[in-house]
Amino acid sequence: MTKAADVSTKRSITLAPDNWVKWVTQIPDVVAGEILNSEFQWISRESDVFIHVESQKYGKFLVLNEL
Repeated sequence: MTKAADVSTKRSITLAPDNWVKWVTQIPDVVAGEILNSEFQWISRESDVFIHVESQKYGKFLVLNEL
């Protein structure tokens, strides 16, 4: 049986990804890039969100949001 996803939070992430990753990571200069979808084999739930981000201090990395 499929579980319901928290679509309101997922929608908030897509509307303001820069603000979301700044809040989640607490890194002021982080910039959100591509939002990766749940078609990846290692993302197990439809509500999970991967965001490719970049920071001058930390470089490029991925942020996984488990909703």
